[in-house]
Amino acid sequence: MDLSETISTAIEALLLNKMRTALASLGIVIGIGAVIALVSLGQSSQKAVASQIQSLGSNLLTVRAGSLMSGGVRSAAGGATSLTYEDAKAIMESSQITTVANVSPELQQRAQVIAGRNNTNTQILGVTPAYVDVRKISLSSGRFIAQQDLDSMAKVAVLGPQVVADLFGEGANPVGQTVRINGLSFRVIGVTVAKGGTGFMNQDDIVFVPLNVAQKQVFGVDYVGSISIAAKSEQVMDQARDEVGYFLLARHKISNPYQADFTITSQQDILGTMSQVTGTFTMLLSGIAMISLLVGGIGIMNIMLVTVVERTREIGLRKSLGARKKDIIAQFLVEVLILTLVGGVIGMVLGILLSYVIANLMGLPFTIAVSSIALSIGVSGAIGIIFGLYPAQKAANLSPIEALRFE
Repeated sequence: MDLSETISTAIEALLLNKMRTALASLGIVIGIGAVIALVSLGQSSQKAVASQIQSLGSNLLTVRAGSLMSGGVRSAAGGATSLTYEDAKAIMESSQITTVANVSPELQQRAQVIAGRNNTNTQILGVTPAYVDVRKISLSSGRFIAQQDLDSMAKVAVLGPQVVADLFGEGANPVGQTVRINGLSFRVIGVTVAKGGTGFMNQDDIVFVPLNVAQKQVFGVDYVGSISIAAKSEQVMDQARDEVGYFLLARHKISNPYQADFTITSQQDILGTMSQVTGTFTMLLSGIAMISLLVGGIGIMNIMLVTVVERTREIGLRKSLGARKKDIIAQFLVEVLILTLVGGVIGMVLGILLSYVIANLMGLPFTIAVSSIALSIGVSGAIGIIFGLYPAQKAANLSPIEALRFE
């Protein structure tokens, strides 16, 4: 029997019981669809995070207070209070540092913001005018915080679009209005352009105020949480990191770099960490989805074993007419391969549609990896061979005489 005849015979056998065939391939459809959808959504999340991080600038370094070794334990970055406004000013004015274009000291904490009867808990960020250049901020209306606001300790605020929507409603222009932060009244002087994001990565859910006002009046502290540094170019990032690091070590009178009371990270560091986290999470979810493929494969093997029993007399008749053992094995393997490959293709289409719908609902970029599609087809074929081989061999090993006598 040639291949085309084997395939046509296999299709006829599968179509004899359409419901059983559909149920047998259902596990493969669900498994492949889940794997593709989860991998796609993981990559979409990764792409969205990368876009948000890179939107801040590819030449950005961030110095955070923390990582102070104490008793052999390293504290978390941002968990100390070792950075000051004077540190940022010294970095900008130092003749030893030649690779830095601008410096932005920052103090960020969360607080309740009230406007009329509406309120929201959001990020309050104390900044200087340099923040605009360092962090690539644009305004949709009004102006940003100026040096005169710091000099006069003016209670002014620039709102992110999400804060505007929460306090004043979609499309409102709050410039000139008043908001209250920790009991203090601030006049709104500007609104930033939307950058997007969710949760703690939401760059639109934020209120900017003058740094010295945030320190002395809003939060009552004398330190800054971080210092953002714009290198002169992406090519001098490593040199800028070294210059700033050694300068701060000397300024803080620390001789051992491993005892540094600050941490310097680049956008690539953050991007690498976030990619690793989202990649690990995606692999974990995909592994769980693969369990359904295993269950689907076992289901197919059970169905084929039942089919072998039902077709025992047919097998005996074919063997008595000269069918070889390899012909019987080929017949059942082709049936299983058709069953799994068709299920794989349906699952692939289902997974792509599902990931497209979810990505749009979550506001993520739609991404499909060719590798995941190739994997789905490959896994489908492998399942067909692995779980179809035992039923096929069992059918091929039947004795023609006993098979013909089977009732």
